[in-house]
Amino acid sequence: MTEKTTETATRPPVREWPALDLHGVDFDPVLTRLMREGPVTRIQLPNGEGWAWLVTRHEDVRTVTNDPRFSREAVMGRQVTRLAPHFIPQAGAVGFADPPDHTRLRRSVAAAFTARGVERLRASARSMLDEMVDGLLADGPPADLTERLLAPFPIAVICELMGVPAADRHLMHTWTQLILSSAHGAEVSERARNEMSAYFTHLVRSRCDSTREDVTSLLGAAVAAGEITEDEAVGLAVLVQIGGEAVTNNCGNMAYILLTRPDLTARLRAEPELRPQAIDELLRYIPHRSAVGLSRIALEDVDVAGVRISEGDAVYVSYLAANRDPDVFPDPDRIDFDRTPNPHVSFGFGPHYCVGGMLARLESELLVGALLDRFPGLRLAVPAEEVPFRKGALIRGPEAMPVTWSESG
Repeated sequence: MTEKTTETATRPPVREWPALDLHGVDFDPVLTRLMREGPVTRIQLPNGEGWAWLVTRHEDVRTVTNDPRFSREAVMGRQVTRLAPHFIPQAGAVGFADPPDHTRLRRSVAAAFTARGVERLRASARSMLDEMVDGLLADGPPADLTERLLAPFPIAVICELMGVPAADRHLMHTWTQLILSSAHGAEVSERARNEMSAYFTHLVRSRCDSTREDVTSLLGAAVAAGEITEDEAVGLAVLVQIGGEAVTNNCGNMAYILLTRPDLTARLRAEPELRPQAIDELLRYIPHRSAVGLSRIALEDVDVAGVRISEGDAVYVSYLAANRDPDVFPDPDRIDFDRTPNPHVSFGFGPHYCVGGMLARLESELLVGALLDRFPGLRLAVPAEEVPFRKGALIRGPEAMPVTWSESG
């Protein structure tokens, strides 16, 4: 038997990973089984072609995402097995770029996402949230928390950061929902992405002489200076805009946990100084997406956890699995607000670490703080099992959250 035949014979079997519509914050049972089978397994998702490696251990996930031998750019032109039926990589998009191009693209908007840039938004974000909360309290219970706070607040913040006029927020939200859903079909999702791209093309062109610090102004200036192309600027704008709405789902999941775990809520009300640390633990715990995100391609043979990944093989990492690695997070299926350190990878790792991570933390802290401090006796208005969660979506979260509260303190 040749070395190649032996290698093939010892490969783990290919496991089908169907698209599951899971309720609440239940962890995907298929991912649980894959984690138990080993640190590196093989999977086949509902769309695309063939199979791909899946890496689940915390150490290995960080290694793969930070190793230049695993390329995002090489995915271009490949129909890698995937969850999304309408997944079509765009040339020049930052999500499919490798360093040094990736570094150059990120540099063009870095100023908006530094600690200073994000902190610049704190006052306006708090003001927008206070206005929304005031309106909700004035209208009184019951209410849909998703409709009134969890969706409009992150949309308002990301649109302000992007430089999108307030009048166009609803348009951005509609496009984002269509792009992130597999329920409407490839044609609808593709049309929504093209319409958002056309919008940002116009906006970036109009900001070429701007000295403002919003993202489209920074992109317009970078295009004018010849640092990036217009297509690259538009691709980056679309990615950041879509990513900004992930906070809606993350905060929806956080609210669901706090409304179904009164012990956790009581502690955060009694110990407000614990909240930033608690946010990190909730980010670690929440299964914020379905299946896995974007794949990489091995540019040469690489051994990961004793498994040979061959040149040309597709590789996925699971941040959700890495966040439940018992070697890094003792008792990983328990929410522990005292957990420290907490090196979760909810915002990714390596060059593709989420550029908006600090902004997402800021929004989460403000939203959770508002729910804890301004809504006495906040509780679900329906049984927990009747809270509707999104179906056919790549990002998990509640579609609606019916709540009620005491109108007097």
